[in-house]
Amino acid sequence: MLIQIVDIILTVLWWFIIAQAVMSWLIAFNVINTHNEFVGQLWTVLDRITEPLYRPFRRIMPDFGGLDLTPMLVLILIIIIQGPVLQYLASLAYSGGFA
Repeated sequence: MLIQIVDIILTVLWWFIIAQAVMSWLIAFNVINTHNEFVGQLWTVLDRITEPLYRPFRRIMPDFGGLDLTPMLVLILIIIIQGPVLQYLASLAYSGGFA
């Protein structure tokens, strides 16, 4: 049960990161404008959700100029956690390892 909740939370975070990355590209290429009230509010919400996830990695990652690889790194970590880590924890739980 707990593993399923963690999996759902990680999936939701995955989609927030994807949405934030796509929106940042659209803003950078001036397709959408943050002066629009809805766009500005959506950008603020996505930024507040994703920035705490990015912050620790941005401290250690080298500066690539205008290219931010932090979302990709966080997505890779989510894939690792959702795949082998959660499967291992689930196998421990079902085998009685968490008794």
